[in-house]
Amino acid sequence: MALAREAIHRRRSIGKKIAAGFSVLIAIFSIYVLVRTLSAVNLGDLRQAIAATGNDQIAMAMALTGVSFLTLTGYDALALRQIRARIAYATTALASFTSYAISFVLGFPLITAGTVRYWIYSQVGLSASKVASLTLIAGVTFWFGMIFVLAVGLMLRAETVSAINHLTPALNILIGAGLFGGLLFYLVWVSLRRRKVRIQGFRLQLPGFSLSVGQIVLGVIDQCAAAGVLYVLLPQESHIDFIAFAATYVFAAILGVASNAPGGIGVFEATMLKAVPGVAQEQMLASLLLFRAIYYLGPFILALAMLGAHEAFRRWKSLREAMDRSGRQLDDLD
Repeated sequence: MALAREAIHRRRSIGKKIAAGFSVLIAIFSIYVLVRTLSAVNLGDLRQAIAATGNDQIAMAMALTGVSFLTLTGYDALALRQIRARIAYATTALASFTSYAISFVLGFPLITAGTVRYWIYSQVGLSASKVASLTLIAGVTFWFGMIFVLAVGLMLRAETVSAINHLTPALNILIGAGLFGGLLFYLVWVSLRRRKVRIQGFRLQLPGFSLSVGQIVLGVIDQCAAAGVLYVLLPQESHIDFIAFAATYVFAAILGVASNAPGGIGVFEATMLKAVPGVAQEQMLASLLLFRAIYYLGPFILALAMLGAHEAFRRWKSLREAMDRSGRQLDDLD
C-alpha cells in the first residue's frame, strides 16, 4: 500500500515537472516571437493606429467589458447554488468582480482569486473549504466556455481557421467535433448520477445537468464578450469573421493560461499578432494595447478601489457599533 502511494506521488511529481517545463517553453517561445515581431513595428505607425481608433469603438469595447464581468458574477452565483450557500447578490458581485479583475492581471487564479473571495465571503460566514470549492467550480465554468467557443469555431469556420493554424479543414472539424463531443459526454455523465472528483486536494461534487448547461451558457457569453472587446478595437476597415476570430482568441488565451504568465501577457499578444490575418502588425498591436487597458487595467484599478471602499465601510461600521455600545453603557451608568 505504501509503495503504491509512493508510486502515485512520484508520477504526480513527474507530471508537475513536465507541466512546468511545458509552461516555460511556451513562455520562452512566445517572448521570442513577440520580440521579433515588435522589432519590425514602426512606432510612428503604432501611434497613428492608436489615434485612429474611434470613440465609438472604445465605448463598445467598454460596454462589452461590462457584459463580460457581469457574466462572471454568474459564475459565482451558480457555484454558490451548487455548494448550497445563500449569499446576497451584492456580496457575490463584489467578490466575483474583484477576484477576477485582480487574478486576470496578477495571474495564479487559484491563489489570487481564492484569496480575494475568501476575504469577502468569510465575512458572511462562508468557510475556507466552501470558498475553495466555489473557486474550482467557477474555474470549470470558465473552461467550459473556452472549449465550446473553440469547438464551434473549428467546426463552422474550418477553412478560415486552417489559414491560421495551418491544419487541414477536415482535421479542424475533427478536433472541434471531439471537443464538442467531450462536452456532450460530460453532460450525460453528470446527468446519470451525482459525481464527485478530487481536484487540487479538494473533494468536489460536480453540478448536475441543469447547472452544467448554465455553466456552458455563461462561459460562452463571457468568452464571446471578451473576444468582442478586442474584435471591436480592430481597424474598422478589417473584415474578419467573428466566429473564427473568437476561436483564435480562445486559443491564444489557453496558451496564456498554460504559460502561467500573469494575464498571459506576452504569450497572448504573440499568438494574436501571428494568427490574425489581414491586419497590419502596428494596427493589431494598437488594438491589443487598448484591449489590455480596457479589459485588464481598468477593471483592476476599479477592483482595488472597490476593495478599499469595502474595507473602509466595514471598519467605519464596526467603529459606529462600538461607539453605540459605549454610549449605551454610559447611559446605563447614569
